[in-house]
Amino acid sequence: MKRYMLTVAYDGTNYHGWQTQPNGITIESVLNSALTGLFGKPVTVIGASRTDAGVHSLGNAAVFDMDTKIPADKLPYALNQRLPDDIVIQDCLEMPFDFHPRYAKSRKTYEYKILNRRFPLPQARSYAYFIHRDIDVEKMRQAARYFVGEHDFKSFCSAHAQVKTTVRTIYSLTVEKEGDFITIRVTGSGFLYNMVRIISGTLLQVGIGERQPWEIKSSLSACDRAAAGPTAPAHGLTLVQIEWMVPS
Repeated sequence: MKRYMLTVAYDGTNYHGWQTQPNGITIESVLNSALTGLFGKPVTVIGASRTDAGVHSLGNAAVFDMDTKIPADKLPYALNQRLPDDIVIQDCLEMPFDFHPRYAKSRKTYEYKILNRRFPLPQARSYAYFIHRDIDVEKMRQAARYFVGEHDFKSFCSAHAQVKTTVRTIYSLTVEKEGDFITIRVTGSGFLYNMVRIISGTLLQVGIGERQPWEIKSSLSACDRAAAGPTAPAHGLTLVQIEWMVPS
């Protein structure tokens, strides 16, 4: 028996998130079905990040165990023939059998995209949050600096999140504008439930003048969900990549 890791890109528009649910099609359930069909026996994947409904990915990871003669580098070709066009395997690697994508140390990078113009663009409706109001990107950058480092992010996660600790480390958080698009890009050791979307919603409040940059510090120290901004809509969020921190 061998353990394989898939790198999975998907458009989350038509799915009820990553995790298998009793009512609704999910990324995980579609992958399980494709793998089961390919190998002729039940297969269940373990995902690195359980993205929400409507969230996209360029590089989520999923592992599964199988005894197969198909080389790892050939598995993406075989699987992609069985998957819908909005889920595509980008890579497959054989991993140590004790590797677990949710417990292995990693750096995850997310991007949140905002379309800021007078009218929306149909082509961006599923991938960027449209806002017509003026946005001060420089103030958003000032606010972003307060998030970098190790902090208790209890104010910036869903009130119903069940975790051992709400302390996380943000390695970088940038806000860039190109044309009509604003991109919030954040890299961290891990993220709490809805954390990136709440950070994005709070930065947007700063950008439209409803909150001052320096207020982020007090929002963090409050450790109270009510102290942070709204949860930005899911469709603007993309999991860009996961970098595994393998000991040298």
